Amino acid sequence: MKTRSLCVYCGSRAGADPAYEAAATALGHALAAENMRLVYGAGDIGLMGAVARAAQAAGAETFGVIPTHLLSVEVGKTDLTSFVVTETMHERKKVMFMNADAIAVLPGGAGSLDELFEVLTWRQLGLHDKTILLLNTNGYWDPLLALLDHIVDQGFADASLLSFFQTVSDVPALIAALR
Repeated sequence: MKTRSLCVYCGSRAGADPAYEAAATALGHALAAENMRLVYGAGDIGLMGAVARAAQAAGAETFGVIPTHLLSVEVGKTDLTSFVVTETMHERKKVMFMNADAIAVLPGGAGSLDELFEVLTWRQLGLHDKTILLLNTNGYWDPLLALLDHIVDQGFADASLLSFFQTVSDVPALIAALR
């Protein structure tokens, strides 16, 4: 099945390496070129803002979801194709997940990790079979990948956990994996 909507989890900050923002911008452009809708956290700052502005500028549909308490903190981007305000973070994550065919995780912090581990756990439990992609820009996710290997090696997860997501090094590889 062709991916029509991609949920993107990423930082509300730009990060230390300019390559992170460049990859977010490239992904926004690529989504438009592939006629895919961006589903994301509706912020206009950091990598979130970069991917959304690029997607919009290139003509992609954008679907943003933000909880009330983050409207000012994450500068809610109200000029999206669809802009949804939720009461809680849990509702935000559910609405984002339910409105996407696949998930991509760009560099980010604790929030991005929370989102990744939630969909990874749901996949492990058989609650969905959506594609989960880690965009490993300049090796950003390498320490996480080592930790996941360690979790499996130490017997806290079956090796199948590692098959529930795919790591890609750049946006062209991410788009290829979605095709």
